[in-house]
Amino acid sequence: MKKIIAFAGSNSKRSINKELAIYTSGLLNNVEVAILDLNDYPLPIYGIDEETEKGIPENAKKFLKEIQESDGIVLSLAEHNGNFTAAFKNIVDWMSRIEQKLWSNKPMLLLSASPGGRGGASSMAIAKNGFPHMGANLISDFSLPKFYDNFKGGSLVNEELKEAHQKAVEAFENAVSL
Repeated sequence: MKKIIAFAGSNSKRSINKELAIYTSGLLNNVEVAILDLNDYPLPIYGIDEETEKGIPENAKKFLKEIQESDGIVLSLAEHNGNFTAAFKNIVDWMSRIEQKLWSNKPMLLLSASPGGRGGASSMAIAKNGFPHMGANLISDFSLPKFYDNFKGGSLVNEELKEAHQKAVEAFENAVSL
């Protein structure tokens, strides 16, 4: 059985992006899903002095191993001030010191959600531009605006968004099953 990892690019305990990643991964058929949480992989702020003095932290190695041992990635990006969260950027920085192509060419379903009307468009654009240089195999993406209006009771309620989301999920599922 294929193994998928799903996580949010957020360390918020009540992350709407984690909710979206969990919901999305629950729609996948015939896969084993591991839900990861950045809070389970605490890391010091990346800096060359930190790396030189103390080396690569074990939690960066463990998270990278989860990626490498998976058959696909469901990632939902939170957005802080038009960019990735500091917690997500930090783990990416640490992992890239181990393996520059950290996404290991795994099929990726890229998601984003926000309470606002843009649905994390800025962080999504940054990821779509930069992740392929880090070994990402971006299969499909979906952005969810106005999260609290469009996601209720653990599910998408806007039919148009639900249809777009399902198409993204199906494209990812097809890529993973190859």
